[in-house]
Amino acid sequence: MRAFLVFLLAVGLVACVDPEDIGLNGTNDILVVDGTITNLAEPQIVRLNRSRADRLTGRFGTVPVTKATVEVVVDSAQVVAAHETVDGSYQLPSDFKGQIGHAYQLRFSLSDGSRYVSSQQIMQSVPSISQVSATFNLNSLSQTTAIDGFFRAGHDLFIDFQDPVDQRNYYRWDWNLYEKQGWCRSCVQGVYAVNNILPHVYIPYRYYVSGTDPYEDCFVPVQTHDVGQPIVVDKPPYVYDYVCRTQCWEILHNYDINVFDDQYSNGGLSLGRKVAQIPFYTHEPCLVELRQASLSASAYRFYKLLQDQSQKSGGLADTPPTALSGNVKKIGSVTETVVGYFTASAVSSFRYWLDRKDVVGLPLGATDPNGPSGLPGAELFYALQLRQPIPEPTFPPPNVPIWGGPPRPPTAICVSSDTRTPYKPEGWRD
Repeated sequence: MRAFLVFLLAVGLVACVDPEDIGLNGTNDILVVDGTITNLAEPQIVRLNRSRADRLTGRFGTVPVTKATVEVVVDSAQVVAAHETVDGSYQLPSDFKGQIGHAYQLRFSLSDGSRYVSSQQIMQSVPSISQVSATFNLNSLSQTTAIDGFFRAGHDLFIDFQDPVDQRNYYRWDWNLYEKQGWCRSCVQGVYAVNNILPHVYIPYRYYVSGTDPYEDCFVPVQTHDVGQPIVVDKPPYVYDYVCRTQCWEILHNYDINVFDDQYSNGGLSLGRKVAQIPFYTHEPCLVELRQASLSASAYRFYKLLQDQSQKSGGLADTPPTALSGNVKKIGSVTETVVGYFTASAVSSFRYWLDRKDVVGLPLGATDPNGPSGLPGAELFYALQLRQPIPEPTFPPPNVPIWGGPPRPPTAICVSSDTRTPYKPEGWRD
């Protein structure tokens, strides 16, 4: 998403103040690169996407770049290959992590034979976060960053750290938020099925029939005009939501860019620097992972320009808009613009338990104009979906009735992804 933001800025903010014609128009097909090597024992992933504009509407969308050959070169000598895990995501070996003082360079080739290379990035050291504090703020988030103009309340998080002496340092701060999730699947015009649904088998005109093979997905029937098949396709639009079968956590990420140059505070003790604004979605406690990362000078300049263009007011004193091409270039071409940045960052991670006991002025269900629903986990569900959960009814039967299989309504599995995990996060308190 951050890489895509880079692209949106590159396209949406190009103006006549920039005399260089880079050919960004409504029909362009632009490569977007997002990759950071860290020194933590965590997945090291490079993401490749193309941002394309619809020829009729001019609106941009993203398409993952698949079947690329991706590798990282360490110290101009060792080549480490990545493998594609999901479309457009390329992960380095699970035992690979960066080391401070070493140099890293991204190389990849696409299925059409075109080759790309980044500038070399040397991983700089980063000091540790010594202390974290939090303050509840009814207006923590701005009107533009809050969901639909509301959900502005949140916690401002502040850190202390010691900046190294006699060393120019560049910082970037990010955060990951873990919220306990109680609803794992929503099915539109269908129902959740734990087991497969037998094809062309019905209890005539009444039920679809469950098989015994695992399915764990939404079953949306298609009218085939089989004899005895229930007629359901003409039902008005509906959705059913299903609770999680096991523990599950939603993973939310920061939406802004926060970078810093220690030029005027070199070697000083930094106290109470605000590095995160954690949205208030629910009264339940949550876990926040704060990440303090080092940047190279060139990476800092790139992210600082992006920060200025995306988060300033747009006044006369602001940086003039320009296309934000990154440090990845196509070999043999000087005209193709590649958006995004590949960098190597040492990271100091601090996990902070936010109990939210200091929340005032927001009673239970205050985020929902209709008041609390009484369903477990409904506050978070409403914050993310802007509606209350709608459980599958037990009586009358759901719009797609199924005979056999587990009792209805079933529970849904928690599918691991970039935004959800069934594994208990380190630092979570039961």
